[in-house]
Amino acid sequence: MPESRLVPVVLSGGSGTRLWPVSREKHPKQLQPLLGGESLLQNTLRRLQGLPLGTPIVVSNQEYRFITAEQLRQLGLADWTLLLEPAGRNTAPALTVAALYAIRDGADPVLLATPADHHIRHVGAFRQAVLRGLPEAENGAVVTFGIVPDRPETGFGYIESRVGADGTAPGAPMDLLAFREKPDAATAQTYVAGGRHFWNSGIFMLRASVWLKAIGHFAPEILAACRKAVDGAQDDGDFVRLDAVAFAASPADSIDYAVMEKLPAASELDIPCRVVPLAVGWSDVGAWDALWQAIDRDTDDNAIRGDVWLEDSHGNLVIAEHGLVACIGCEDMVVVETADAVLIAPKSRTQEVKRIVSRLKAAGRSEADLHRKVHRPWGWYDGIDSGERFQVKRIVVSPGAILSLQMHHHRAEHWVVVRGTARVTRGEEIILLGENESTYIPLGVKHRLENPGQIPLEIIEVQSGSYLGEDDIVRFEDNYGRQQ
Repeated sequence: MPESRLVPVVLSGGSGTRLWPVSREKHPKQLQPLLGGESLLQNTLRRLQGLPLGTPIVVSNQEYRFITAEQLRQLGLADWTLLLEPAGRNTAPALTVAALYAIRDGADPVLLATPADHHIRHVGAFRQAVLRGLPEAENGAVVTFGIVPDRPETGFGYIESRVGADGTAPGAPMDLLAFREKPDAATAQTYVAGGRHFWNSGIFMLRASVWLKAIGHFAPEILAACRKAVDGAQDDGDFVRLDAVAFAASPADSIDYAVMEKLPAASELDIPCRVVPLAVGWSDVGAWDALWQAIDRDTDDNAIRGDVWLEDSHGNLVIAEHGLVACIGCEDMVVVETADAVLIAPKSRTQEVKRIVSRLKAAGRSEADLHRKVHRPWGWYDGIDSGERFQVKRIVVSPGAILSLQMHHHRAEHWVVVRGTARVTRGEEIILLGENESTYIPLGVKHRLENPGQIPLEIIEVQSGSYLGEDDIVRFEDNYGRQQ
């Protein structure tokens, strides 16, 4: 195995609206367990194990910082860096801040830039492909990974390669000639038949200095803004917070458009471009029909998850997250049930889900942004019921965690402990509550909830008042750096 260290750069800032209602604006698809017990982000880092890795860099939107950090902790990594984008600026600025951060101590590591939300079935073959391309990247090349196409797909961009001479080892790196836009059906058929074109996976490997040289040449304004954002970043231990003003000044652009599509023709840069073929069961999990293709199916070609009962149904994707879902006589449909929303659509039209999300956002509906179950740095809460002047939540606080010292102007709260032990600050009092005990927090009184025990604390909270929005919180102290 090569001795060099490879630094993964996991790009985890997207929102994934085409996988609504499971993926939401503030809890997107890369943080969801769409393919098993772990999230797509966790799967991405898992499949890199066994490679000669340095400390992973995860670039994420600051909206997802707490749940992203928790998922990284669950992996048991020795170390990791979580770079927080104060605003979305697409993948080119994301890779640029990661490269600048990676060279801050004078190093020049090879970066393996990968989206956080893709699926790869054959993990061993993927690792071998990375190792085949690593010497090329160490020597200054930009290495891309091209998916060997199994159909004439019009929804992906393509990479055109120069096929090597007879005797070239299968899967060996080849010269990259050009990136091609999404083709029409006839052109896609020609690409597949010719054997020189691959789907663009969006996975790249190159030295940090090579990326900075390329982005500085093609998009110097991105490099300048990102350099200021990294220079002004604040490291608070759990997160590296990029300078918000500087990062916001960066143009928004993708890795492909900003650099990669221009690079093969830029002879003045003298940066070799290579492509390593991948036949690894890849999917970008871009929409529900793609998820159906990526996961195992039964003898009737149905892919199911959860409490699902089917009768005379074929070729469907059915997900039940909260209750029983039964389908009769369904063909090639997608049915996705969550605690607060249900999607039903023909599999052929799942790309249109983003239209529903846009309409929900325009109408101010919370279902576009959040699930009923909302993750917080201390645990999570589930909005069980609500009505005029009341709201009921199930709140789970992790062992040792503590909520902010806060006050509400418009609501009072009743807490009932159903599991664990609660330490409650209520005005000048501090009280301990066990199972089946309760307390009342009057409107306008400072209060705090913490879990001093070794098991999760679970309480039922009943709110009552004239306004019950989450923004009716005045914070006086907070362990997680949140503001009012």
